[in-house]
Amino acid sequence: MNAFEEKLQQDLHQYLLSMNEVDNHMPECPDVEERWEQIAQTYLPDGIREFNDYPTASLGWMMYIGMAVAKYWDAELLTADANNRALTDNIYAYMRDKRGYDHMDEYIREEVLLLKGNDYTALEKLTGECASRVYNILRHQNIEPGSKEAFRAYVACLHQLYLMGMAVQLKRMGYHMEKMS
Repeated sequence: MNAFEEKLQQDLHQYLLSMNEVDNHMPECPDVEERWEQIAQTYLPDGIREFNDYPTASLGWMMYIGMAVAKYWDAELLTADANNRALTDNIYAYMRDKRGYDHMDEYIREEVLLLKGNDYTALEKLTGECASRVYNILRHQNIEPGSKEAFRAYVACLHQLYLMGMAVQLKRMGYHMEKMS
């Protein structure tokens, strides 16, 4: 991991710790983590297209995706079978195509995470704050827009938001990353 991505990870982790949304030790969930590359590849055309006009949405949607993949993992929906083929072949496209890119956050909160009322609103606020923090760090890097370095930085932002989304959802489902005595 490069220094920029480490900075993102530290900032997000400390913020989410202060909100009691993650444990001190970041979770390891290889089944969710191994989905990152394929999700990123299919997400990038949409995310990049939206970034200039809606940077926090372009970033924040990836945190929702990380939460959704963790939820699917817990429900054992990441394993292939005849009923879940569309989900497992391209999980990002599966979620995006339910209501479209612009409403994917609502779909994930309502239909995947099953949130309503205050929980729905609180997650929207939390994800928005995380995306804003990441965008702020990114803007202060003095990276030339449209450069290879800018692309790599954007991917690093998405990666950390995906991992933080996974961590938040795992904790919410009762998976705690603490030493057992």
